[in-house]
Amino acid sequence: MTEKIAIVAALPREIAALVRGIKPDARMLERGVWLYRMEGAVVVAAGMGAARAAVAVEAALAEGGVGMLISTGLAGGCEAGVVAGAVMEAGVVIDASTGERFVTAVATDVTLASAGTIASVSEKARLVNIYGAAIVDMEAASVARLARAHGLGFRAIKGVSDAHDFELSALAKFAGEQGSFRTGAFALYTALRPWEWGKAVKLGRGSAKALAGLEVALQDVIAEGRWV
Repeated sequence: MTEKIAIVAALPREIAALVRGIKPDARMLERGVWLYRMEGAVVVAAGMGAARAAVAVEAALAEGGVGMLISTGLAGGCEAGVVAGAVMEAGVVIDASTGERFVTAVATDVTLASAGTIASVSEKARLVNIYGAAIVDMEAASVARLARAHGLGFRAIKGVSDAHDFELSALAKFAGEQGSFRTGAFALYTALRPWEWGKAVKLGRGSAKALAGLEVALQDVIAEGRWV
């Protein structure tokens, strides 16, 4: 049997383009898990943070036949040279809370740090100084740890939503139940604060460009089987 890849994201919008036209598993939605089946791949999003990433991996592995976990979705830029909209693949993933390191299946010079919360500008700078992190997310280390535990391959392919000097402090306030992001509440909050409009627009543009590039990269991985 040919092994499948499991593509694990945090939020449904991060994989929306990739699974366009495919319906999620209705039973899994009751658990706050968006699970989609594709030819040669299972695509899952279960919310932000390490715990929800573990839920997503569990759901993917229950499908059977998975040989590779790919952590995907949006990440923040830490190094000055990293620009919003870029798509980057990490060669090393580091758990920022423990310092644990995971080497991915594809060698690159990009280090990704996984933090416990949405990283501020000062936290991004700290991650560069301590770990040499180019980008930061909240889930990749959890996915990497589970890949190691199950003897599976692991990759981390991320789209960069914002640069090293970008910070929108309100973002962390809108984490909802089961690792969701309360988009409506955030939009209302921002609408009432005109001084935040420019930043919100900038983040939206960077995220949209990153997700478009990420879809292309992931489609390429699925189609060409380069995960092997």
